[in-house]
Amino acid sequence: MEAEIERFFLKTSKTALARFHPELRESLSTNLRAHGRTAEWSEIVTDIEPADIEPSLTSDTIHIGSATKDYNSQLEALKPWRKGPWQIGRTYVDTEWRSDWKWQRVKPHIDDLQGKQVLDIGCGNGYHLFRMLGDGASLALGVDPTILFNFQFALLQRLSSDNQAFLLPLRAEHLPEFRSFDLVFSMGVLYHRRSPLDHLQELLGFLRPGGQLVLETLIIEGDPQQLLIPRDRYAKMANVWFIPSTGLLEKMVSRIGFTNTRLVDVTTTSLEEQRRTPWMNFESLADSLDARDRSKTVEGYPAPIRAILTAEKPL
Repeated sequence: MEAEIERFFLKTSKTALARFHPELRESLSTNLRAHGRTAEWSEIVTDIEPADIEPSLTSDTIHIGSATKDYNSQLEALKPWRKGPWQIGRTYVDTEWRSDWKWQRVKPHIDDLQGKQVLDIGCGNGYHLFRMLGDGASLALGVDPTILFNFQFALLQRLSSDNQAFLLPLRAEHLPEFRSFDLVFSMGVLYHRRSPLDHLQELLGFLRPGGQLVLETLIIEGDPQQLLIPRDRYAKMANVWFIPSTGLLEKMVSRIGFTNTRLVDVTTTSLEEQRRTPWMNFESLADSLDARDRSKTVEGYPAPIRAILTAEKPL
C-alpha cells in the first residue's frame, strides 16, 4: 500500500496536482489508521512477483495478471472482495457487488471521459477506476479509507502494467479543495455522512468550473419533502444517516450551487446485483431484507433503492 501511495506522488509530480502534495502528505500522516492485519496484507502483496501486463479494461470482468498464473491463495487471504468482477490470473473473483451493472447505468449519462481527470470518492478496491481508464480517462484518482480495499488495489496494480489509476486511503473530508477535476464521482457515500450537505459542498470544491458531478445514493419514494432518518440501523447498517426522496436530493444538490441537475436512473437493488458469494461469505443484501416481504428491510423500512443524479459546477 505504501508503494502505491508513493507511486501516486511520483506520477503526479509534474502535474497540477503536485501543488497539493504537501497537504495530502500531511493528511495521510494525520488520518491513516493502523490495522491489525496491515503487516500480513503487506507481505502478501510484496511477495507476489510483479507482472508488467496491460489489464483488459473494457469488458465487464476486468482481466488482471498473467492468464497462466495462479494467485488464488493470495486472493483468498484478502477476502472479502466486494467490488468487481475480476479475472485475476486463472482465478475468477465473483464479488459481492456486480459493479459492472452500476457502470452500465452510469456510463450513458456522463461526459466523454477521453483525456479527462477523474476523482472517485469511496471507490472501494478500484473497480470503477479501471473502468474509467478503459473509457479514456487520463487520470483516475480514488480515495477510500478501508485499508483492505487499498491492499486489494495494490495487488491488482502489482499485476498490471504502469497506468494512471491511483488510490489513497483517505476520506473526502481529508482532501484539499482541488477545483481541478473534470468529473467527480460519489457513489454509495452520501448516506454514510452525518452531514450530507457538507459532503455535497466538498464535491463542488473538487470540480473545475464546468465539471460534472456523478452522484449515486440511496433514496426513498415520496414527495420533495420526504426524508428517512433511520432510528438505529438500516438494512443492518449502523452508519446510514440520511435517505432522501429524489425530489429532496435534487433540491439539496441545487441549493449547494450545482446547475443542470438531472435524475438519470432509479433502480431497486436486486438480490442478483448484491449477494453473498464464495469471495464475500458474510451477510449480504438477502440477510438484510424481511424474509416474508422483500420490499422491506429487517427493520421495516423500504428496501434499498438507488438513484443516479448528474449535475454541473457553474462556469
